Amino acid sequence: MPDEIKKEERSLNFLEEIIEEDLKSGKYKSIVTRFPPEPNGYLHIGHASAICLNFGLTQKYPGYTNLRFDDTNPVTEETEYVDSIKEDVHWLGFEWKNEHFASDYFDQLYAFALMLIEKGLAYVDDSTAEEMASLKGSPTEPGKDSKYRTRSIEENRELFVRMKEGEFPDGSRILRAKIDMAHINMLMRDPILYRIKHAHHHRTGDKWCIYPMYDFAHGQSDSIEKVTHSICTLEFVPHRELYDWLIEHLEIFPSHQYEFARRNINYTVTSKRKLLQLVTEKHVTGWDDPRMPTISGLRRRGYTPDSIRDFCDRIGVAKRENLVDVGLLEFCLREHLNKIALRRMVVFDPVKVIITNYTGVGETLQSENNPEDENGGIRDLTFSKEIYIERNDFMEVAPKKYFRLAPGQMVRLKSAYIIKCDEVVKDAEGNITELHCSYIPESKSGADTSDIKVKGTLHWVNAADAIELEVREYDRLFKVEDPSDEDGDFKEYINPDSLKIVKGFAEPSLKAAILADRFQFIRKGYYCLDKDSTGDKLVFNRTVTLKDSWVKDQKK
Repeated sequence: MPDEIKKEERSLNFLEEIIEEDLKSGKYKSIVTRFPPEPNGYLHIGHASAICLNFGLTQKYPGYTNLRFDDTNPVTEETEYVDSIKEDVHWLGFEWKNEHFASDYFDQLYAFALMLIEKGLAYVDDSTAEEMASLKGSPTEPGKDSKYRTRSIEENRELFVRMKEGEFPDGSRILRAKIDMAHINMLMRDPILYRIKHAHHHRTGDKWCIYPMYDFAHGQSDSIEKVTHSICTLEFVPHRELYDWLIEHLEIFPSHQYEFARRNINYTVTSKRKLLQLVTEKHVTGWDDPRMPTISGLRRRGYTPDSIRDFCDRIGVAKRENLVDVGLLEFCLREHLNKIALRRMVVFDPVKVIITNYTGVGETLQSENNPEDENGGIRDLTFSKEIYIERNDFMEVAPKKYFRLAPGQMVRLKSAYIIKCDEVVKDAEGNITELHCSYIPESKSGADTSDIKVKGTLHWVNAADAIELEVREYDRLFKVEDPSDEDGDFKEYINPDSLKIVKGFAEPSLKAAILADRFQFIRKGYYCLDKDSTGDKLVFNRTVTLKDSWVKDQKK
């Protein structure tokens, strides 16, 4: 097994070390974390890592985790996304103690803004975006003060109240913190706290026409909820100074921000903007398309919560970003599915086999549901004179060490009998239409007294009652490791073979499949029922192949 997928006892990560020291020192008796998504899209595999981290810490240590929606931008946020996020967190196996929205705190945040104005630490600025940019400076040059920076406390208070009352148009005024336009951290150069946006909010309706910026809402919301460890990704490192400055000057509960490295996965994109492009431009069928890295897409494809949690645990928590091989995610999935998936037989490209010496009308055989699960039970299989096998399991002129079916050669049918190919039947064009075989009556699986040893075992289905399936074979959506890092439009690197639709013939037990079931189609891969299925048409998605063949296929 490759070193990167060995699962061993690991040492504490840096966040666990911090928490253990905080608890040991008595700084906290218990901890509070939060998962704070913006409801402007569907969660993806990157969010799964943050979910597992925040909820995992409060499973390991005394405390709890809140789910808080950062709904401070009414233009992009929808209730649909709120509902999908809650479903995804639950599906991953986690339960939050409190459900909050940043909009719950709009009145309190407005009061905080007035408090900063009263302290002379915030002012209303009428500058245009272009004027502000010209005064911002650069990392090597200090910025310059806005001409509105010297407004009196009384004027700032009056203007801010009028902003709230809707007297001014969008973009005409903003509220800024008064810090230092020469600060080495450019985010501390009088950052924007509030902007005017006359837009309908999915929860507060038209009550507000001013909305707090993320940097103003984030830390204060953490403080209101008494979050002890506010965990963000590395891009928020420069924001921590403002986070602390606001809490200090508002004199509120001292939540503290900690940063960890996001884990990007190869052969995909996780930018919400790019994922939205894929959806709106119809490169995929929707947010839950099984090729998408969204949690809903992974769920529809047949991923399990256990495999995703295992993956997040294996990649761990670090302070440096890197690119994680999607093969590790697929390894975790295969490892779990091998334990739980029900074994079923499905033939994709059938050739009919007629067992010429089988004289009965048919019989019922039995086969294990999962050899890895001692409590998995057995199922019935029907067997008769005519069956289907895979066309590529037969070779008319076979090389040495070919252990499948060939003229004069024997194989075992899974959970059934040993058969021998006696005759090949072809049409006028030379295409094989049937194989005439004989079977060994004494070779029945589980009661074999034939003393015949064969090296090949084939899956098959009974021709009389096989059911037809549509099988969607999904593969990686992009054909390059890092489509976001390539030149040109990332959509140019979409894999044209990311979806192939084939027909399959299956044993009848698959008619009872439900969406929650996971199957291994023997010798094919892992599959699940798709929501597009109807009573008249069953659709199955390939979740993952039995082995990782991607690298080998790319070298062809």
